[in-house]
Amino acid sequence: MTTATHPHPAALTYDVVIIGGALSGAATATLLLRERPELRVLIVEKSVAFGRRVGEATVEVSAYFLGRELGLTQHLNESHLVKQGLRFWFFNAASTSLADCSEIGGRYLPRVPAYQLDRAVLDEELLKRAAMVAEVWRPARVAEVKLTAGGTQTLLVDYQNQRHEVRARWVVDASGVAALLARQNGWWRPNTEHPTTAVWSRWKGVKDWDGQGFAQKYPAWSAACRGIRGTATNHLTGDGWWAWLIPLKGGDMSIGVVFDQRLVQWPGGGLSGQQLKDFLGQHPVGRELLADAQPIEGDVHWRKNLPYYSTTFAGDGFVLVGDAAGFIDPFYSPGMDWIAYSTTTAARLIAAERRGEALAPLLQQHNRDFSVSYHRWFRALYLNKYEYMGDFELLRIAFLMDVALYYLGVASQPFRKGAAAFHQPVFSEPESVPFYHFMRFYNHRLACLARARRKRGALGQRNSGRRFLFNGFNFGAGMARPILRAVGNWLWLELTEGWRTWWPDKRDSDTRMPAPMAEPGV
Repeated sequence: MTTATHPHPAALTYDVVIIGGALSGAATATLLLRERPELRVLIVEKSVAFGRRVGEATVEVSAYFLGRELGLTQHLNESHLVKQGLRFWFFNAASTSLADCSEIGGRYLPRVPAYQLDRAVLDEELLKRAAMVAEVWRPARVAEVKLTAGGTQTLLVDYQNQRHEVRARWVVDASGVAALLARQNGWWRPNTEHPTTAVWSRWKGVKDWDGQGFAQKYPAWSAACRGIRGTATNHLTGDGWWAWLIPLKGGDMSIGVVFDQRLVQWPGGGLSGQQLKDFLGQHPVGRELLADAQPIEGDVHWRKNLPYYSTTFAGDGFVLVGDAAGFIDPFYSPGMDWIAYSTTTAARLIAAERRGEALAPLLQQHNRDFSVSYHRWFRALYLNKYEYMGDFELLRIAFLMDVALYYLGVASQPFRKGAAAFHQPVFSEPESVPFYHFMRFYNHRLACLARARRKRGALGQRNSGRRFLFNGFNFGAGMARPILRAVGNWLWLELTEGWRTWWPDKRDSDTRMPAPMAEPGV
């Protein structure tokens, strides 16, 4: 994708420069040039070749976006794996084997497509397609960005052993966790309410969930599921932590642990594949699946303090997309949904300015929507969720409500509205406010119940010998049934044990929520 000669000075002016050529950057270029093919767009990508990265699982919204909006359905089916839903595995002292562990998951195959992705393969495919309509410099490094509101943006870019001054009306920051513009301009903020750390690697030799070995060893366990367990996103859970097991095309397995630093201390203080294996070995499922597995050499990673956000998402001449704009948590795989919304709205924002539309109200709305979406998304689903992550009974209630509401209110929208569904991010519309408050409240209450259970030694009592296999989710009105069932189970817990936390002693910090951060724009 590099050019044979150094760019001529006259070629250093563009309409749009995109920093980063992976999914967020390539998607923005694709969407923008589909609507405004006359624009001159430059993508600056620092890597010679994309490496594997976290973010291998899609959910229904991001699968729609990749398949139908970016036109990748054939590529997804040929080069990646179809995802068979979510599964959760719980354990306690009574769990001695994989079959003893309580399980949440589908009995049959899902009805709406999603995928397990090899991100390096996906990113290369998207950038290759974007290079057909945009110019790509690779490998190239952005050394500096000077923003001028309403004017020409200036970038210093190191490319082909020279430093080039590149000018553009718009800069799109798709630099991922580097968050170049947010850090450079002081907009980057850590989300200190959610102090999580991730440790992950890719592995070879992981045992086959659906193979003959486990089927012969645990015949009743094997027969209980009519679908496929192995190509689901399987989650191992413990008190304050969870782990993902995601299969990749070709046989490798992506495995990682995410933990709340307030509840879990990483053993040994170091980082190695053996430490990750030892940590997962406390769970019977991890112990059996990884008995003969080995991490791929040099592919063990650690990231502390995962969540962050930008206080500014766009201005007159720049816009942030994907992880450059913020990140919450990998649980439920929301990152690529965030990419779908942020890249779509970024392309629309730039196209609107090119058409001569008044930019100020569009920028105000964009910043308001993404600020509100980030903070509400976090509070509705993730704030203190790790308190009850390892309890089968509590997580089952949350899972039923979380996913059923996602299907009814979020995942169904692209299938009903098409691309227009990506014009406003989750929880930014007025009609979503009651659902936000409901989700925030039940998440808060389940966390309170978990704290009280932990205090009296009752957390995870039903983590052994239970199996909750559901028939699947869809977009029909019948999705109200699992919500009502879960609400009934939750209310029963409130009456039988929750009353202990209704009027917490102010001296007892174990039953109180931490003070929330401000919610800008609300």
